[in-house]
Amino acid sequence: MKKLLSFLLLLNSFLFAQYDVSASMGLDFRSAASFRDYVNTSFAFGNQIGTFKSAVSFNVEGDYKLSKNFALGLEYNILIDSYNTPFGIAGIYEISYNIMRPSLIAYYLIPGEGYQFKFGGGIGYRSVSLSETIISKNNYSSSGIGFLLKAEGNTLLSKNFYALIGGNFRYDSIGDVQNNGNYIVNKSTKENLNMNSISFGIYLGVTLTF
Repeated sequence: MKKLLSFLLLLNSFLFAQYDVSASMGLDFRSAASFRDYVNTSFAFGNQIGTFKSAVSFNVEGDYKLSKNFALGLEYNILIDSYNTPFGIAGIYEISYNIMRPSLIAYYLIPGEGYQFKFGGGIGYRSVSLSETIISKNNYSSSGIGFLLKAEGNTLLSKNFYALIGGNFRYDSIGDVQNNGNYIVNKSTKENLNMNSISFGIYLGVTLTF
């Protein structure tokens, strides 16, 4: 009986693909109050940043299925954003940043014939690299922690190859950017610029299962 049970458990582990590898590109709608207030009050006199600003993100992920309905995933996500506006006499103000957002994610899976749904939540390290150009260019950085929720659907295109569409919600607590102890200060509020934010994102990509 024990041998039969062991055989059935082993057989079950081969009835579904155990690994998913995906790549996607998305659009995030990000609300970063400190960043928005700093730019709007200091430089964006005729070109204000709204409550939510769009930014492009890129993502690669690998998931391991613990069972038919549960999986653990490791994603590496990067968000890229920039803003520029005329400043002074024939001058340009520019601020840009990249945020690295790796996360460990736990998923609940709903598999089916030719499709798969995934619902998950995770946590990870966050790191931002920011550059600001007024007259000269200065670079800043900071790091912190982030949380996310994801919902994703996969539709079979061919054997083991799926198209994916998904959405996510993120909260990132990254903190004040600095350069060797030098901070960017909002002169209106007397507060340091931090990159904390919430965001909603949508993304499209492909998934390979094996």
